[in-house]
Amino acid sequence: MSGRRLLYFVTEDWYFWSHRLAIARAARDSGYEVTVATAVNEHGGRIAAEGFELAPLSLSRRSVNPIKETAGVGEIVSVYRRVRPHIVHHVALKPVIYGSIAAAVADVPVTVNALAGLGHVFVAKGLKAALTRGAIKTALGMAMRRGKSCSIFQNPDDMRAFVEAGIVEQSHAELIMGSGVDTGIFEPPQAEPAGTPVILLSSRMLSTKGVFDFVEAARILKSRGVSVRMALAGSPDPHNPSSIPLAQLAAWNDEGVVEYWGMRENMPETLRETAIVALPSFYGEGVPKSLIEAASSARPVIAYDIPGCREIVRDGVNGYLAPLRDVAALAGRMETLLADSGLRGKMGAAGREMVINGFSEKTVIEKTLALYSRRLKEAGLQGRV
Repeated sequence: MSGRRLLYFVTEDWYFWSHRLAIARAARDSGYEVTVATAVNEHGGRIAAEGFELAPLSLSRRSVNPIKETAGVGEIVSVYRRVRPHIVHHVALKPVIYGSIAAAVADVPVTVNALAGLGHVFVAKGLKAALTRGAIKTALGMAMRRGKSCSIFQNPDDMRAFVEAGIVEQSHAELIMGSGVDTGIFEPPQAEPAGTPVILLSSRMLSTKGVFDFVEAARILKSRGVSVRMALAGSPDPHNPSSIPLAQLAAWNDEGVVEYWGMRENMPETLRETAIVALPSFYGEGVPKSLIEAASSARPVIAYDIPGCREIVRDGVNGYLAPLRDVAALAGRMETLLADSGLRGKMGAAGREMVINGFSEKTVIEKTLALYSRRLKEAGLQGRV
């Protein structure tokens, strides 16, 4: 079958590049004409160089201005009508809601909705946040129950919650755990790096990713005289209300409680400098890519016991899960691993095997392309496009 048109709608170009590029390449190589609709910042040239059509959008993740948002939906409708995709793949909250409206208006045959985690709005406190959650759940229900749609969930907890809440029908829900990693690039090093062991937190610098908890755990370990370097790698996200200012990150670095490494482009090399990877995120994750990358690199991992993290961190097998927001327990798990290099090696090897068997890029690509093919067939388009 030739001439199949596939469109990815992702709010930020960097996120498409880091989390969906491999799947889009595989779709292109299997015969799809791929378009990427996104806000273009630093990766537009790279996306176009892949042979994908680039459809720049003015949509902002953080905007709530009703006039701008209505104009944004109209912009997406225009893109869908021009491209005439057979499949649109929406990634994250706004694309799922706005893209589904546009898909209905433009009569797109197949809609794939992907939520990689429930996001900040689902953990925010207060009346305004509660009202916003209610409105979002209603909008998600309308988007995900559309007859021509299916929804990808990255962990069984989120899928079960959405099905039980009536937001999505079981027959329209698909479990594909994580975005996958290339196990040939993220591979075990010959040996742990020499010197003082490093515990790394790699993510956007958000309070909801557990950065403050990580810093507090560093203070606890320092007070106990534990030999460790605690490092943060990643950038603030000005579009996210839980973003941590650069000034705060610099202050921690200057104080000596943690090292702030900034954004690291070469994560395989960064992980070779690392003994342990921690992500004490306290809101629902899909399956965190940073933890999959660490496990693939045979690094033991530590996280809070929450949906998404517990899929890639199996307590006592390839790392440790700590009770949610229990910083003392978090520090205790870190200290246990720091004290035993043999345990780190054993857990790292177990994590590597887990990724190869269930979280590899190859597995995720195969499942996603199979989903596309199946949905096209159900829409009566297989072999006729």
